[in-house]
Amino acid sequence: MDFRAKIVSLLVKETKLFPSEIETGVTIPPDPALGDYAFPCFKLGGNPRDAALQLQQKIKLPSFLSRVEVSGPYLNFFLNKSFLAQETISSIRKLKKNYGVGKGTQKIVLEYCGPNTNKPLHLGHVRNMALGNAMTRILRFQGNTVYPVNIINDRGIHICQSMLAYQKWGKARKPSKKGDHFVGDYYVMFAAAAKQAGEAGESSPGEALQKEAQEMLLRWERNDKSVRALWKKMNSWVLKGFAQTYRRFGVSFEKEYFESEYYQLGKEIVYDGLRRGIFEKDHTGTVIAPLEKYGLPNKVLLRGNETSLYITQDLYLAQLRSTDFSFDKQIYVVASEQQLHFKQLFAILDRLGKPYARKMHHLSYGMVHLPTGRMKSREGTVIDADDIMDEISTLAEREVRTRHEDLSEKEIKRRAEAIMLAAIKFFMVKTDAIRDIIFNPAESLSFEGETGPYLQYTHARACSVLRKAKKRRQKIEYSLLMHPSELNLVTALAQFPSVIEDAAVHYRPHVLCRYLLDLAQAFNEFYHQCHVISDNQKEMVARCTLVDAVRQVLANGLDVLGIEALKEM
Repeated sequence: MDFRAKIVSLLVKETKLFPSEIETGVTIPPDPALGDYAFPCFKLGGNPRDAALQLQQKIKLPSFLSRVEVSGPYLNFFLNKSFLAQETISSIRKLKKNYGVGKGTQKIVLEYCGPNTNKPLHLGHVRNMALGNAMTRILRFQGNTVYPVNIINDRGIHICQSMLAYQKWGKARKPSKKGDHFVGDYYVMFAAAAKQAGEAGESSPGEALQKEAQEMLLRWERNDKSVRALWKKMNSWVLKGFAQTYRRFGVSFEKEYFESEYYQLGKEIVYDGLRRGIFEKDHTGTVIAPLEKYGLPNKVLLRGNETSLYITQDLYLAQLRSTDFSFDKQIYVVASEQQLHFKQLFAILDRLGKPYARKMHHLSYGMVHLPTGRMKSREGTVIDADDIMDEISTLAEREVRTRHEDLSEKEIKRRAEAIMLAAIKFFMVKTDAIRDIIFNPAESLSFEGETGPYLQYTHARACSVLRKAKKRRQKIEYSLLMHPSELNLVTALAQFPSVIEDAAVHYRPHVLCRYLLDLAQAFNEFYHQCHVISDNQKEMVARCTLVDAVRQVLANGLDVLGIEALKEM
């Protein structure tokens, strides 16, 4: 039973407010002493406390509520604990992995990753992939159809820099390592050579090299056969390397869009806007989108020489994806550095009268730093995604070996990989996306902190308890689950559908992470305070049923985050 939905229906009946107004107001109080759900009465008119008192008098208590109290301007709802336990646990036992699944009907395009083909995926991409994959799975769990897509930035000056370095110093070698790392070495090599040339006295660091790279880009744009052949060869190495990283991290895409195929195709949209008087040309021939009415700075759409910018391409891609998927929503998972870009993009689409203009959302996220400071691609100080996965997998493998001496090598490595992915993915999404984070590998892997492995360990502990207790066919007496730690668990389990709905509606995977940590902590407190396995058969059956419900919800939540719920650690 969705208790929150029941309370919303109750309030709709007793007030003149629309369901949407009440839905946004009904929340879970920060202190359990204030009830299981609360509703602020500011919108009811007059003094909010008086309005809360009047509303309290109107409500006839249904069987799922034990009482309704007024606290300042809030009306607080307390669930009937025995009823709550039976309804919640019965629902979990019946629905299993579908407990918490929503009734969403939207078609959603979700863009994430967006790598350049001149270097391997790095730690910033790891946060992007963790967020993008988590939101894809959360939105699907809510019943929506989600199309994850990727934009591959496979052209431009940075690509030509790695190509030029390979042409000069690669000696036609084939990759001796993963292709994306092999090509990335030449990008770093170019930057190092440019810096060295600058130190040798050139007026601008690497001026001659930069000029050569620009000339190569012009030849690429003129479809020079030799340049295009080198470009295709090096891109193929990188893309093959990316595919290996995606597979290991557990992500895949419905479609990948390549910048080289689309970067020119937004021009017609710009020319159409110019003909309709929506855009303007300045004295240099530059086409500009006036955005003052949106409170935004104007945006250049085409340079005076009619060359495209990223915004030109994005205008076309938004239109193409609308054609490809007929989406109800398009979400861009892109770093916070591009906030202005997306505000301008959405405003320009709105000016053009595109029907999908108001169906766009930028899921902005902060930077990932290391304890040693910010990463720099050109200087080779970036932590590659593959390297961080290797490092944490090695640490996890060491931990598994100390705990188990009888496991096969294959099983040790399988568990280590699962723990590694839990450590990285959870660390990357447990903090509000908009905030910068400092990634600490050792901290992410802790079995005792607020980590993915801690949640896996809690799930494994629940599985161990159930294995020891073994299955017993006996009627469950839910009224026996009245210990404070048991009631805390039942209340938390009942909140899972609301929490995951919140995470989906507001694009906040960290809310789900916080919930899972609180549930695990509540379970571990229960485990220490209540003996699950005992001579009291009725009590043991009830508590085992509760343990199994916790195990199921932890498994559901972890799966939604793309993390395997291990049965043994």
